[in-house]
Amino acid sequence: MAPGRRTAVGLLLLLTACSAGDDVPPPASSRLRPTLPPTSVAPPAAPTVPPAAAARGCPQAPARAEPDATRPRYKLTVDVRTTESLVVGTVAVRFVPDLAIDKLVFRLWPNGPRPSQGGGSMSVGDVVVDGAAVASTVGPEDSTVLTVPLPAPIPAGRPVNVQAPWRLQLPTAARDRISREGDAVRLGSFFPILPWEPGTGWQTEPPTGAFAEASTAPVADFDFSVTVPQGIDVLASGVNDAPGHWTAIAMRDIALSIGRFTLATGTAMAPGPVQVTVGVHQTINESADRYLNKALAVLADFGKRFGPYPWPTFTLAITPSLPGGIEYPGHVMQGPATFGATTSHEIAHQWFYGLVGNDQGRDPWLDEGLASWGEGRYEASLDEFAATTIPAAAAGHLGAPMAFWSRQPGVYYEGVYVQGVKALEAFHDPDLVDCALRTYVAVFGHRIAKPGDLVAALGAAFPDARAVLAPFGV
Repeated sequence: MAPGRRTAVGLLLLLTACSAGDDVPPPASSRLRPTLPPTSVAPPAAPTVPPAAAARGCPQAPARAEPDATRPRYKLTVDVRTTESLVVGTVAVRFVPDLAIDKLVFRLWPNGPRPSQGGGSMSVGDVVVDGAAVASTVGPEDSTVLTVPLPAPIPAGRPVNVQAPWRLQLPTAARDRISREGDAVRLGSFFPILPWEPGTGWQTEPPTGAFAEASTAPVADFDFSVTVPQGIDVLASGVNDAPGHWTAIAMRDIALSIGRFTLATGTAMAPGPVQVTVGVHQTINESADRYLNKALAVLADFGKRFGPYPWPTFTLAITPSLPGGIEYPGHVMQGPATFGATTSHEIAHQWFYGLVGNDQGRDPWLDEGLASWGEGRYEASLDEFAATTIPAAAAGHLGAPMAFWSRQPGVYYEGVYVQGVKALEAFHDPDLVDCALRTYVAVFGHRIAKPGDLVAALGAAFPDARAVLAPFGV
């Protein structure tokens, strides 16, 4: 995610807090029965990083890891009713835990501080697990957490099928991933999603009030149908393979931008062909072709720099009331007058967050710092990042783990974005850093990485990687 900014370093991010909206269950009659295909339950192979280098040099990146064959399969319906500021939908998911579980957890991100501040809220109706209704609870401490206790524990490797109706009251125009202004609607992390980290379990960190983290979720497949008022366009993650229907394979989340758009299309070679569609909302007097040409060039550059772009399509929507940009796999949301570094930053997130995931609350610098690195390399602005002075409020915590920055008002940007770039700048060889990042992307693609995984990938190119990163708290 890129904050609104006039330069590559831009404005500070400020944390805000507010209460969540009320839950009003929709009718149980809107249930959807899952029709998702069965999958193997064999565990994925453990990622393997090339041996640490004895001297600096660019190792050949291994073949990219395949997505877990047992990844969740979602089937969604999404009915957008702009005149009512309402979205009504259903979710069905087939989930195969790699650890034994005694409950299911869904995150209801529309109940977080930023959407609820604008009047947004999400409620979930009757939850059905393997054909039987099961009681569920929201909160009480955190209304973004829906807990579904199971009648009996489910062992690792056994599939469970869950379905439920949901209802989203849209907030007013907001600088957020969920927003409505007239017929322009942004929907990101907008449905009940499983916050599962393979090998670890449920992730239930408190939601941030900052213009910050996306959801932490495993790679999954999505089959979703969208209904919108006549004359309204939809840009979304995945492949629009039939009218009103999309398929998104091996993505950890999806997003939609809705409105009346001026469209431009093209093909990026990243290095394989990627179908790119850019839409500029008709209330915004900017060129869709200009944004398209930028996206085509950035995708081609990053496809060489970090490894092939992982999906067949990419969409970019320019919508009102958004000073910066918001990343989702295969789909980016930007606001007016954000042409430039915002686009390269958000496209870098297709590799760092979209392809290689991370815990957005615990390790936000793993995606924001690396996306800022990609942005700076493309925009030739690394020197500007490196010259940024860390404010006094943050300086006393230098050397603490970079997860610290996600908790502190006013210093999030300097810690997560700028410090992430400075940590990589400390190697004094940008081309070799890019080489190490290609290894990182190849080995940990379609997985949720931890800081030690990045250290290991950098160590394949830099024998002193751990010592170089230590002053940054890594």
